[in-house]
Amino acid sequence: MSLLNALPSTEQFCLTGSGKWSSAFAVTDLASASIAAVGLELAKLIASLNLAPAVPQVTVDQRLASLWFDCSFRPDGWQLPNLWDTIAGVYETQDGWIRLHTNLPHHRQAALNVLDCDATRESVAAVVKHWQADDLENETVNAGGVAAAMRSREDWRAHPQGRAVAAEPLIDWVSPGFIQLRERTQATAERPLAGLRVLDLTRVLAGPVSTRTLAGFGADVLRIDPPGWDEPGVITEVSLGKRMASLDLSMGEDRLVFEALLSKADVFVHGYRPGALDGLGYDATNRRRLAPNAVEVTLDAYGWTGPWAARRGFDSLVQMSAGIADAGRDWAGSRTPHPLPVQALDHATGYLMAAAVLSALNAAAQGAPVPLARLSLARTAELLAGMDTSTQGPEITGPAAADYAPHTEKSSWGPGRRLAAPLHLSATTLHWEQPATRCGSSPAAWQTARQ
Repeated sequence: MSLLNALPSTEQFCLTGSGKWSSAFAVTDLASASIAAVGLELAKLIASLNLAPAVPQVTVDQRLASLWFDCSFRPDGWQLPNLWDTIAGVYETQDGWIRLHTNLPHHRQAALNVLDCDATRESVAAVVKHWQADDLENETVNAGGVAAAMRSREDWRAHPQGRAVAAEPLIDWVSPGFIQLRERTQATAERPLAGLRVLDLTRVLAGPVSTRTLAGFGADVLRIDPPGWDEPGVITEVSLGKRMASLDLSMGEDRLVFEALLSKADVFVHGYRPGALDGLGYDATNRRRLAPNAVEVTLDAYGWTGPWAARRGFDSLVQMSAGIADAGRDWAGSRTPHPLPVQALDHATGYLMAAAVLSALNAAAQGAPVPLARLSLARTAELLAGMDTSTQGPEITGPAAADYAPHTEKSSWGPGRRLAAPLHLSATTLHWEQPATRCGSSPAAWQTARQ
């Protein structure tokens, strides 16, 4: 039994559509291949479960795959809130550039505490100009915030964390054990993941993309957030097809509910920093005790080894750290950092996580040991940095009306249109029965019909 460990080659799937994102890096190639990885692993699972007479053919639409790496939902008659906090972004320092990520209130406050200035972009820019980039990065991180100084690819390769990440596998399969798959009589070639219980403890953006993808093939995805949690501008993207519940894992009663949910889960996907679940009392030993037959997949920002393994991070920050934004600057002939046209590290990692879930389920179906899968945004950045661009065609600048599915999606915030599916198998295609919904809008329980 071979577990997923690399992107598939284009010979393994059918590629349709045309166009590519304009970038110094092979963003569209990464989009097509990472989405194809989901399809190919699902095709193997369909065959292993005898849901179809042969392994299905996998087809990826190159244009739609590229567009799904951006925003998939277009509101009809209303507007999404701004994705970014007013002081989030790139600032010039004494010796270079730094990106501050302040979308979450406690990260915003941490940055302002270090800078000791007013919460306006002008005030922040004036103060940051007097800092060395590395010094401000370290001070912000030590204060509980998130920031990343811009490094070149050469600097990142020489950095202790860059060296550690480069030595890690794309998907780190660890702690193998045998699991017994629960029978799912609802599963068909058309909805191969029907009845699969997926417990989702992930946040913006990679982890939620993975579970959204599993929901698109019929999985019962239950996402758990802290009470009052929200991700304005993002939830319409990542809650598609899921039920969104709230639990406080520091409270005894809610912990009992969570443990009962975990004990009945077939898949557990989480994106807490290394050690965070341990601190809540759910280390690997306890998780295995509570859910001995659950496939587990997890991610972090900066990799699983090295001095930054526990560091908070997001796609835009990893692009700065790993030399992506600097290489983009050289490619664009720009003075300022030039990021990827989309948050490709998040999306690609998310699809690879979904593919890893399917790969692990296939291993279990064949009676092979099933390890836990660990991925990271930084390791995906190394993957992208090493890829050659092979796609051709016109530059993609955004979706057209024809790129959207014809039906209206009635989200919790209002109606809208969702991009057409980028992935098709012989007997099935990505589609979601449930529209995007608000955080905390569902009870913390598995669907009765699927128990």
